[in-house]
Amino acid sequence: MTSTATTSIPASANSAASPFPPSHPDDRVIICMKWGTKYGPEYVNRLYAMVRRHLRGEFRFVCLTDRSEGIRAEVQCLPIPPLALPPGIPERGWTKLTTFSPDLHGLQGTALFLDLDVVIVDDITPFFEVPGEFLIIHDWKRPWRITGNSSVYRWRIGAHDDVLSEFLATQEDVRQRLRNEQAFLSEVLHRQGKLSYWPADWCASWKYHCIPRFPLNFVQPPHIPKGARILIFHGVVNPPDALAGRSNGNWRKARPAPWIADHWHE
Repeated sequence: MTSTATTSIPASANSAASPFPPSHPDDRVIICMKWGTKYGPEYVNRLYAMVRRHLRGEFRFVCLTDRSEGIRAEVQCLPIPPLALPPGIPERGWTKLTTFSPDLHGLQGTALFLDLDVVIVDDITPFFEVPGEFLIIHDWKRPWRITGNSSVYRWRIGAHDDVLSEFLATQEDVRQRLRNEQAFLSEVLHRQGKLSYWPADWCASWKYHCIPRFPLNFVQPPHIPKGARILIFHGVVNPPDALAGRSNGNWRKARPAPWIADHWHE
């Protein structure tokens, strides 16, 4: 996502007049984040619809955002907590660290963070059932590293506020040493012995796992890998690009994948 100057959404979104019930420690909370203009409200709306189709039982769906226009009524829109990054720096996901605020708008329970551009293709209920204090995708490209991919991660709300406080205290050094927030997040939680990874086949990379190898990618369409529950679109290709077969300059060119429309819809 690209970062722009944020404007607070109305505080009434979480007031006593809110249509959403008070949060409870047993809540299952889906959290996404939308800032700037790179992703429109349709990404939030389709993500909600995919979760509704693929998560058994009740859940709360929260979008931390600076722009709530066009987002469906079932989604609780709340302001992104301030992070005070220096103006003009590459954002690189640092804003995601605000999900570890000690008081995240009074939310309670177990949270599953999902990037806006993922495509859910199977039951995600097990993401709330596998044991562990903090779970994240293990990096596909360099699996010998501890770094996770933060497109999908789970934590107990309020349990890791020390991650945010350490970043705020050392952010200049952190931003010089590490490229993005997921490297920092993985480093801190690994040091604490709390870092765990999802089963390898649950979160599949569109780029590495769905597109056939060269030269078959020019004749065979992309596919859903066996065991995949969520497809991750990291890099320059998003779901509408995959549907149309656009590579946007990515070296892994792919044929159109019309089956994306079967999953990525309201």
